[in-house]
Amino acid sequence: MKEIILTDKAPAPIGPYSQGIKAGNMIFVSGQIPFTAEGVVAGDDIITQTHQSIKNIIAILEQAGATLDNVVKTTVLMKNMNDFVEMNKVYDEYFGGSKPARAAYEVARLPKDVLIEIEAIAVL
Repeated sequence: MKEIILTDKAPAPIGPYSQGIKAGNMIFVSGQIPFTAEGVVAGDDIITQTHQSIKNIIAILEQAGATLDNVVKTTVLMKNMNDFVEMNKVYDEYFGGSKPARAAYEVARLPKDVLIEIEAIAVL
């Protein structure tokens, strides 16, 4: 049984996918780019964009009855690996206590030419 997670506190999907899916006790959060709930890119630097991407994940998790403490795995996609140190500082503010497993990659291009996209898997 799967349940589509949808909240107006995160940006609406820009394609044929869900913000998140709850399947049993697992929550799969689609990659979140740094758009506000109104669909506007948050800033033009990696710090601001990382904050917004994680805030979107928080909103989706809350809609599903979870928090960042439930996250067991994230994937971080970045336009430029030179931004890793600054991204990691922001990431640590949110995930430092729970330290989920993580992969981080540099990619050629992200949707809407943003600097970062983060996806998450959580367990209730």
